[in-house]
Parts: sequence; C-alpha cells; structure tokens
Amino acid sequence: MSSPSKRPRVREAGIEIGSLSPGPKNSILDVPGVAVGHTTLVEGDGALVVGKGPVRTGVTAVLPHGGNLFREKVRGAVHVINGFGKATGLAQVQELGVIETPIVLTNTLSVGTAWDALCEYMLAQNEEIGTTTGTVNPLVAECNDGYLNDIRGRHVKREHVLSALTGASTEVCPEGNVGAGTGMSCLGFKGGIGTSSRRLTGDIEDRFLGVLVLANFGSLRDLLIAGVPVGALLADRRVPDAPPGSVVVVIGTDAPLSDRQLGRIARRAQAGLAKVGSVFSNGSGDFAIAFSTEGRVSHSSQGMIVETRLRDDSKEMAAVFRATVEAVEEAVLNALFAAKSMIGRDGNAREGLPVDEVRSILVSRGVIK
Repeated sequence: MSSPSKRPRVREAGIEIGSLSPGPKNSILDVPGVAVGHTTLVEGDGALVVGKGPVRTGVTAVLPHGGNLFREKVRGAVHVINGFGKATGLAQVQELGVIETPIVLTNTLSVGTAWDALCEYMLAQNEEIGTTTGTVNPLVAECNDGYLNDIRGRHVKREHVLSALTGASTEVCPEGNVGAGTGMSCLGFKGGIGTSSRRLTGDIEDRFLGVLVLANFGSLRDLLIAGVPVGALLADRRVPDAPPGSVVVVIGTDAPLSDRQLGRIARRAQAGLAKVGSVFSNGSGDFAIAFSTEGRVSHSSQGMIVETRLRDDSKEMAAVFRATVEAVEEAVLNALFAAKSMIGRDGNAREGLPVDEVRSILVSRGVIK
C-alpha cells in the first residue's frame, strides 16, 4: 500500500467544517502556551514475535503551558463518554477540578510505563512532592493499537515518554501516523493524531479553543464527512473491522472558565465525534479532557480564590460550545486525512483515507466544488 508523501488537511482539500473560523495554525497550538510532543516508534515487518515486533506505536504529550504545572495548575475537567479504558488520574481531576501534569497519550498496555516516566518527570521538577507537600497526579490516557502493533511487547519505554515531553513544540503539531497515533485505526481507515482550533467570538474574540484527538474508533459503514455517508459509499472496499477502539479528546482554551464549565465543554465533544460517525461502542474507551490556561491555580495558595469566568448563559459560552463541536469534528477528519497507509504485524493493514475518492463523492453531493 503506497500513499503520497504529502497529504492535505481537510481544509486544504476544500472541505470547510462548521461556521466558525479556525485559528492561524488550526491546531491546539493556537491556544497560547500549549505545546505538543511526539515520539514515534516504527520497526520491523512480518509475523508477530511478541517482544520483537513489528512495532507501530508511540507517545504523545500535551503540555498546557511551559511552566511548572504542579506549582501552577490549570483548571480542568474530564468527561467519561464510555469507560472501557485504562486511563489514570481522571478521578482526581473530577474531584478537584485541576490538572497538574502534562497529558500523556500512548497505547493501552504502556500506560504503566507512561505513568512512571511522567511521575519521574514531575518529581525532577518538584523536590517537595512527597516530602513537604502531597503527591502528584500523572494524567495518562490510551487507545489500543494492537491490530497493527506488537502491543504485548510494550515497546514504549521511559526514554520515549521523556522525549515526547522534553521535545514538545508550541509551533508545529504533526498529525496522522505520529506519536500515540502511529498504530491507530479510525472508521475503517488508518487513524491517529489530529488537531484543529476555532477563534472564539463576542467579548472573547481574541481567544481560542483547540482540540487534539487520538482517533482509534468506529467502522467504515459509519464514516460521515461534512454530513455525507462517505463510509457507506465506500463499503465495497470490504475493509476489515478492527476490534472496538477508543478515542481521547483533549480540549484546550484560554477562555476564562471554571472547572464546572470545562465539564460542560468536555461533554460537547460527543457531538463532534457523532458528526464523524462514532456510535461509542460497548468496547470503546472514550474520554474527553478539557483545560483552560486562564486563571492558573497556585499550589501554594491558601484560603479563598477569586476568579473571573464567563457567564454560563452568555452568548460567548454558546460560542465555546459550538467551537468545541466543530473543532472535534475537524480534528478527527484531519487525523484521517493526514494518516498514511500502514502494514503492521501479521500483514494487518490499514489504508489511508482515499482523499481523491472522498472529494469526488463530496463534489457529486454538492458539498464542495
């Protein structure tokens, strides 16, 4: 299976999703201070030999800001759409409403390694953890890449996690077969990492909402693009279904929001996922993690905290909801458009989305010219 060296993003293919304008990078990096790092592991071909490969996996790290997250936490929330997943750290975010570490994404059986490396990363920055103050809550989420990857081999190591963390960039966020998305499948095709953003409107028009997804869910028959049942029209491809997959949605914004409001936003991720064809299957682990970089919470602060936030019934909050739905939908599609065909263990294969055929279908339906 071959694929072009350069694949277009959704908008580069002439497809506009939603009505709000994207940010200048159309990625989660449009939120000031946010950085993303990837470590991509690809090695070997042929029959599965557990512990040796083929390897098709990796790590992705999302850093809400470039400072010390333990000392300057961000408001956060988690929404569990379907709990068939092995994430760590969610309960404390739900309880306290703050995120105090980077968010690390990887494959299901490497969560323990990722947690340990992220814990080490935070301990190195904060000598007081576990001595003069409490412990730390590493936030790790996952999807199952075992269809293409030697997942039992647990090839993600400490150094791979640390490399993603220390190599995070505020300028570029590669998509598709990178980082945690390396071995993922989505809606019958090759999946992976995707991102998108929206410029907010009203009194917060100088602010942004960005989304990064780890897309590893769904069946070909369910694929929707710009409201068109593209999957059903490509059904004669007889793409083999992978086992029920998962999706992790990371939502970042610099809008002033409380953790409760971020929970409202995280719940709207479901609408964006449904618009591309997710049915949140029984065996799927589907999580949305949301944070705001505005109004950091100091670890050392005591007593009362006074904060400024949007009104819940404001037009700006309605725009944030719309931005979330649109950016989630486009981020998943960007993952599909960016991902290249890949052959993994035992000859299992995932074809990259046939962009030219998709465009022809959308032209025939009058969606694009």
